[in-house]
Amino acid sequence: MENPTWHSIHPDFKLNNDSCTIAELGKAAKAMVKKGVPFEKTIGKFLLDWVSGTPTIEVQTSGSTGNPKTIELKKEHMVNSALATGAYFGLQPQQKALLCLPCTGIAGKMMLVRAMVLGLHLDYVEPSSNPLASNNKVYDFVAMVPLQAQNSLNEIGRVKQLIVGGAPVDSSLRSQLAKQPVKAYETYGMTETITHVAVKKIDTKSSNTFEVLPNVTVSQDDRGCLVIDAPNISDEKIITNDLVALSGKTKFNWLGRFDSIINSGGIKLVPEKIEEKLSSLIQSRFFVAGIPDETLGQKLVLIIEGESNNKQELLQAIKKEKRIVKYEVPKAIYFVKTFEETSTKKVNRKKTLQQLT
Repeated sequence: MENPTWHSIHPDFKLNNDSCTIAELGKAAKAMVKKGVPFEKTIGKFLLDWVSGTPTIEVQTSGSTGNPKTIELKKEHMVNSALATGAYFGLQPQQKALLCLPCTGIAGKMMLVRAMVLGLHLDYVEPSSNPLASNNKVYDFVAMVPLQAQNSLNEIGRVKQLIVGGAPVDSSLRSQLAKQPVKAYETYGMTETITHVAVKKIDTKSSNTFEVLPNVTVSQDDRGCLVIDAPNISDEKIITNDLVALSGKTKFNWLGRFDSIINSGGIKLVPEKIEEKLSSLIQSRFFVAGIPDETLGQKLVLIIEGESNNKQELLQAIKKEKRIVKYEVPKAIYFVKTFEETSTKKVNRKKTLQQLT
């Protein structure tokens, strides 16, 4: 199929085993909105937006690092993003893919777009922490968040290519995925970049370096934050709040978020780097943050999801971790029964911290 546009659907596209023309897809989408369960309604609403005559679509950012906002994306750019993904991963018509992410966010929406543009046979299941448990099928291409990948390790051999995004993949999960019979990749992207614009392979030889997709180049601003030039998916350069170390115009190492830096007694701490060092010591979901302190300005604290455990024992283990310097040892440890989440199932750090007050 040459030069696909949002006006057309690949003839090989199937949704839950049903072939769909534009007209048939519109009817199916209306039925989802009218009779479907909540997650199906969100799929139906997006598909109705997609087959409508408007050249743009409104998408809400996740809100995981700031206040959620609604932005407008060109459908033409979304098609280009799907084509870039297809080219990078060698996706072919009639290959099987799984949608297991919420369609409230860009990641779920783009799985549908990729399937329509590339002619994939797409199954959708209700988003859950273990999406592969819903059937025994083999899939050529699946996108998950780290929590889903962690909980799917026993079934991940049924996936040929897996992309993991939405949050950093910690060293423990990387190590476990590297041992599995799956080609797994960590992705870098956001709503503004129409999901991933850079990828790094997860294997025993993998580095921390992301490689950009075709027709994308990167640079830095004066803060050291990533600037993305991707004319096929954005009319303007995208200035991020992500601190990076560049390797030319096509590769970079992600260091952390500029807007999450903790200034503790004049020492600047990057939470994401500390979390990477802690990941081998803590099995539950967790994050570190800075909270107000009269002496230090901000003090570093550790927040763990679950019931309260032996804090002193954990603190001693942290102090013994060779990679952790004294400034990176949390001043306090808090347990929160259940983390607050965004609509796309990412940890909402700001709202979770509010539970401590």
